[in-house]
Amino acid sequence: QVQLEESGGGLVQPGGSLRVSCTFSGGTFSDYDLGWFRQAPGKEREFVALAYYDSARTQYTDSVKGRFTISRDNGKNTVYLQMNTLKPEVTGIYYCNAVHLKTLNTYWGQGTQVTVSS
Repeated sequence: QVQLEESGGGLVQPGGSLRVSCTFSGGTFSDYDLGWFRQAPGKEREFVALAYYDSARTQYTDSVKGRFTISRDNGKNTVYLQMNTLKPEVTGIYYCNAVHLKTLNTYWGQGTQVTVSS
């Protein structure tokens, strides 16, 4: 059974940076597309970024392009989201997501809280 564990969330001031991590276990890391989603208070969960299984392609929601970078370390079975120039509107719980490239089986982590506030 695939398990995802996020870490690295916290409180950061506007304009600051933060990196969240997601450790993958229970499957073959390179068989999965790995993504990050955000859920703000009172809102639905929304897509933030995606790193494809081949580590060669990424996707971002428009609002974070140029400020956020998703990356994956296949040796450590970990996916990262580097967030720079943070704004209060990106506050929320950040969830890691894994989707098997053939079966489309989908897994979620428990989330890590990111708060951008002065």
